[in-house]
Amino acid sequence: MALIPFDDRDGLIWFDGEMVAWRDAKLHVLTHGLHYASAVFEGERAYGGNIFKLEEHTQRLINSAKLLGFDLPYAAAEINDVCKAVLKANNLTDAYVRPIAYRGSEQLAVSAQLTKTHLAVACWPWPNLFGADRMQGVRLGLAEWRRPHPQTAPTASKAAGLYMIGTLAKHAAEAEGFNDALMLTWDGYVGEATGANIFFVIDGKIHSPTPDCFLDGITRRTVISLAKARGYEVIERHITLEDMATATEAFLAGTAAEVTPVRQIGTQDFTPGKITQTLIDDYSALVMMQPEEVAKRAA
Repeated sequence: MALIPFDDRDGLIWFDGEMVAWRDAKLHVLTHGLHYASAVFEGERAYGGNIFKLEEHTQRLINSAKLLGFDLPYAAAEINDVCKAVLKANNLTDAYVRPIAYRGSEQLAVSAQLTKTHLAVACWPWPNLFGADRMQGVRLGLAEWRRPHPQTAPTASKAAGLYMIGTLAKHAAEAEGFNDALMLTWDGYVGEATGANIFFVIDGKIHSPTPDCFLDGITRRTVISLAKARGYEVIERHITLEDMATATEAFLAGTAAEVTPVRQIGTQDFTPGKITQTLIDDYSALVMMQPEEVAKRAA
């Protein structure tokens, strides 16, 4: 299937305060965010016209910007309204929503105090990251690149620059025939995939790596809540590759990936099982609920 270039599509993008034609949403080549990765973003999904956990995504966007040293020129409620307006303007009910904030082209140096902060929000139809065959389970290669130490990068931020090593790891995995890559932490523990958190089922309990140098994903927290509501014990801890070898099920959780079973990591095989399927079903039901009901369940 041919890909549609992202710079040549119909539709509208909210760009610094106004809706503009998709093809006109441009920035200068000397934008600070392009040269020095001073940009943060969010990935959100709308189901049935409602953006799932929009408030949490918006707050993370604001927090991510603060971790990179800049403030967004809009309040959380305004950003929420913009995301909803973009969805409506493009006549979409089921879509992927992408807010991005970045430093502009007023100054181009490591120092960036003179730059303005820009904000744009786009949305487009995008099925699950791994496609229609994902329920068979995806295959992950083992990445050479590792998630950085939190004192070397703002790892609690959804910062654009942190995805560079994810791209490198994913490309290497795809070249070997895998769907994605499993990345270790800086100190050698199991981390996450290139854009999703990972879970393991060991002796009937759900284990998840401690997110101390990578994002504690919104979908990750949602899945943990769903698992506990089902009575499953959830253990967050440092997981070694040797620990991983004792797991019977594995699955990914992320906005783009949703909840996706894993059938292979490196040379180890897994069987998508009952616990994974239960959480897939529960997550699929939750995202279709009205935001008020989702908030009530999270309380």
